[in-house]
Amino acid sequence: MKRLITFFQFLLLALIAQGQIVNPVRFTSQLKQLKGGEGEIVFTATIDEGWHVYSTEMGDDGPISATFNTVKMEGVETVGKLTPRGHVTKQFDKMFGMELRFFERQAQFVQRVRFTKPHYTIDCYLEYGACNDEMCLPPTEVAFKTEGTAKPAEAQSATEAATAQQTATEPTATPDTAAAAPTPVPADSVASAAASDFATLAAPQDDDLLTSADKVTDHSLLYILLMGFVGGLLAVLMPCIWPIIPMTVSFFLKRAKSDKRKGIRDALTYGGSIIVIYLALGLLVTALFGSDTLNAMSTNAVFNVVLFLLLVVFALSFFGWFEIRLPEGWANAVDSKASETTGLISIFLMAFTLVLVSFSCTAPIIGLLLVETTTSGNWLAPALGMLGFAVALALPFTLFALFPSWLKQTPKSGSWMNTLKIVLGFIELAFALKFLSVADLAYGWHLLDREVFLSLWIVIFALLGAYLCGWLKFRSDEVGGELQRPMPVVCIMGGLVSLAFAVYMVPGLWGAPCKAVSAFAPPMNTQDFNLNSKVVEARFTDFEQGLAAARAEGKPLFVDFTGFGCVNCRKMEAAVWTDPRVADLLTKDYVLVSLFVDDKTPLAEPIEVTDDQGTHTLRTIGAKWSYLQSHRFHANAQPFYVLLDGNGRLLSGSRAYDEDIDAYIDFLRQGLTEYRNRR
Repeated sequence: MKRLITFFQFLLLALIAQGQIVNPVRFTSQLKQLKGGEGEIVFTATIDEGWHVYSTEMGDDGPISATFNTVKMEGVETVGKLTPRGHVTKQFDKMFGMELRFFERQAQFVQRVRFTKPHYTIDCYLEYGACNDEMCLPPTEVAFKTEGTAKPAEAQSATEAATAQQTATEPTATPDTAAAAPTPVPADSVASAAASDFATLAAPQDDDLLTSADKVTDHSLLYILLMGFVGGLLAVLMPCIWPIIPMTVSFFLKRAKSDKRKGIRDALTYGGSIIVIYLALGLLVTALFGSDTLNAMSTNAVFNVVLFLLLVVFALSFFGWFEIRLPEGWANAVDSKASETTGLISIFLMAFTLVLVSFSCTAPIIGLLLVETTTSGNWLAPALGMLGFAVALALPFTLFALFPSWLKQTPKSGSWMNTLKIVLGFIELAFALKFLSVADLAYGWHLLDREVFLSLWIVIFALLGAYLCGWLKFRSDEVGGELQRPMPVVCIMGGLVSLAFAVYMVPGLWGAPCKAVSAFAPPMNTQDFNLNSKVVEARFTDFEQGLAAARAEGKPLFVDFTGFGCVNCRKMEAAVWTDPRVADLLTKDYVLVSLFVDDKTPLAEPIEVTDDQGTHTLRTIGAKWSYLQSHRFHANAQPFYVLLDGNGRLLSGSRAYDEDIDAYIDFLRQGLTEYRNRR
């Protein structure tokens, strides 16, 4: 229950955070003096639930790494590199194409130092990056200043001294952001902005429009529950379960002849027992792996390879190559035990017998469901998925026991059950490729790039369409040595839909977005042959230049606060900006400026700004844009979008991460309407 409360607290934070200042990470810092004239500068972080802080040395193309930076060091020198401590989580990220390392709940970063004089002065800061599933913070500094006395370290050898000096003076590696930016910002344009001018530019906006930023709601748990329910309904229609329903219901009806209430109670107990058994299975998965492990599973390469092989086995089982069965002795033992006992225990054992007997049909469906839930990264997912599955499975047994006349209207067992199994086999085979794709990206095999993935899906769904139309037959479709009669109209219509879906994916081989499968296919950057060259790029990466251009051209200004290491920014650009309607509005009706808050390019001259929280020194271009966002627009998470007129005033509410294209278009059109009204 505590974990459930924590989850909804995090969800509430995500809803409130859009358009407001968030502070999910709190640091404390101290200097510990050690023996031998050495010490440690320790930065300790407390991280809110749902957020994570990236570790050190993530590489030039990765997210914001934790780095140690010095402003002034007298009588002391650094020894070695910044060292992270704590439980690190490793996950492969498709957007960055690399394994990410980050900390949750708590983290510690330690920089070892050596005292060279009796009196020392330390002025330094830790820079770090933090993200959650919907937003990222700009590079954030944790300042540390102290001075005092310490016993200097003993004389070092020449080699050690040279190594220490090299380490102390070595600049911290930072991303080559000048090369990565769409339009590099000239150093002269930055130097021309005096501190006083920037303070005026960054003056806070008191406009109430800032409070109307759109909110993002997370429906993943409801989706998992519904997915489990659909899986349970499919399981009911399997040949291992559907024929059992009349026999089971007749058993309860016989017991109800003498006492109708007792019969109803037994039927409800039977359905409830099925729910308890499958719910216990979901809870067992969570208990065995734990929330952290389930979260890491979603991108673990080895685990995804195992899931791929497992789903292929399930698909082959549905195709009729072999049948997955539990040892017969298990079901016989439970069945005999149910016959020997009486009361509620016997009914529970009957439900358990059903679970064992139907394993050959339900295992592939349950396997696919558990695979999806465990890789969702949510610790509640397996239990919710199994709850939905069990409710759907128990529903017909309970309803038919309560209303036995309904049984006369149900279809009889027949070949349609085998057809359903074959269809599910194709679907399992398609889903299996999704998990192999994760492993392929993790190891860099390049065996399943986007066009290869789409080619396989085209073949799978084309064969599924051919099967439903009756052009393809399996061995299990043969009855008495002769093939079945032509497929019914419903199957043929389904086959046409599957064939149409296969044709829909064909343009994806040449770079078409194919948004319907974008959640499953590898990212576009894995495609070797791509004819789609239409991308939306910012004209400016400097706010002053963009504002001047908007004023001169008589257009509103679209300000995109983004980051080189912002995953959700790339998602928005790939999923929303590529829409032709959005692209036309951004390129034709707006002047688009992207401000990278993690741009490490040094300013020609540091800018000192003073606000209610004191005096701040802005040393980089990214720090300048980060301060502009937080101070002027009262937000510090990316992506963050605002629409301004030529005087820099807001036109409409701000917007954050939300892949609703229609809502995004409304946001842009509202800004245009307000701009024209003001003119």
